Amino acid sequence: MKVLFVAAEMAPLVKVGGLADVIGSLPKALNQLSHDVRVMIPKYGSIDLKGRKVLPVVDRIDINIGGLNKQISVEFLEDRVKVYLIGGEDFEGANEPYGEGELQRFLIFCHAVVGALRRIEWQPQIVHCHDWHTALVPFLLKKSGDGYVSFFSIHNLAYQGAFDAEFLSRYGLAQLWYSLPPEAPQPRLNFMGQGILWADVVTTVSRTYAREILTPELGEGLDALLRFRKERLFGIINGLDVEEYDPLTDRFLAANYDARALDRRMVNRFALQKEAGLPQDASVVLIGMVSRLDEQKGIDIVVESFPSLFGEFSVQMVILGKGKDYYHGLLQRAVKKYRHRLTVRIAFDERFAHLIYGGCDVFLMPSRFEPCGLGQLIAMRYGAVPIVRYTGGLAETVDDLSEDLSSGTGFVFHEYDPKAMLAAIKRAVFAHRNRQAWREVMARIMSQDFSWQASAKKYEELYYRALEGRL
Repeated sequence: MKVLFVAAEMAPLVKVGGLADVIGSLPKALNQLSHDVRVMIPKYGSIDLKGRKVLPVVDRIDINIGGLNKQISVEFLEDRVKVYLIGGEDFEGANEPYGEGELQRFLIFCHAVVGALRRIEWQPQIVHCHDWHTALVPFLLKKSGDGYVSFFSIHNLAYQGAFDAEFLSRYGLAQLWYSLPPEAPQPRLNFMGQGILWADVVTTVSRTYAREILTPELGEGLDALLRFRKERLFGIINGLDVEEYDPLTDRFLAANYDARALDRRMVNRFALQKEAGLPQDASVVLIGMVSRLDEQKGIDIVVESFPSLFGEFSVQMVILGKGKDYYHGLLQRAVKKYRHRLTVRIAFDERFAHLIYGGCDVFLMPSRFEPCGLGQLIAMRYGAVPIVRYTGGLAETVDDLSEDLSSGTGFVFHEYDPKAMLAAIKRAVFAHRNRQAWREVMARIMSQDFSWQASAKKYEELYYRALEGRL
């Protein structure tokens, strides 16, 4: 089976968030099942191709979008996963995938993907598009009549590529927006709705999230459209690249370890405390958080909890991430107030993130909603016990620990408020005192299999069903 993944980012070439991890690892797992899965991404100016063999495929393709004329090129990179790089001034002039000019950039990219498919020799049976940046591709493929089966995966429904009527008019997109299947609700002015509307199959990254987004509460204004397509909506939980995230071989750790050598994990704890400027104390519970700093990830209730958290519990906390300036300011002020208890690093820092996973006792994910979440999977692989809210992929991957710690994989709370989160943290603090039982929990969560193999087989089955008309 031949499948082309189309996305805005792919690890390790360009990574902003979890989408890149999925695009970098799921094709590998599918290729291991004897399929030919390749990836197509924009060739951003920030991509470092030194030492890599890049071959030209198509020197120039002219595309026209509502009077906007652009020239794009196609290059081929053969790595563990074969990659097509779409070149052009709008991509190569952007050092980051997102931000200024992103709407025009991804509008051009969607048209470029369809243009490239007509010119490259290798032809997929399935074109699998990911998130709003690629959401126009399924409609453009339908319009072209080229016969590809299209998949569209929602990684986070909150990000939709919204625009206004002026954008619609400027690029001549009215025909696209008002060409609807019978009885379909009118989609909003955003890219995401078109992917939902026109793809042959719509997927998202957990079964729970697939149910949640059918509701007005979590449907982000697209719930009516999703309910219209619900017979073609499927949830498949994300996996983890177990080669990249392996505490036994991780080059970013101060000491490597596995479930049989947990004593060596203490070296990472002390290294984390030292780098974070915290007292190197083995008795306190060290809480880690690697997250985007916004309300989706629960940073609002985390900040609100600080007086009780640091007033009532013997804990330290290390937070790594970037997000809204408002929370940057709140966290920086909190660091001054809770000196020697709280450290915040406002950055993307892969090395420090791995040290947090390998050194903290518990890993906090109090998300308002969470399509899948990779943080809890990485944390468990590294022996950090997760504290999570029961939502989306967190609900599917973390089982609440029993009182005696003999079963379960983390501490789960339900209500989205600081009191519920603090109650879960309190359970973790008390449980941590039982060192032998805690050690057994660490070994148990490290033995969980969150590799991509099981999820890749589910995608494989869904691909075959789509190709054979068995949906």
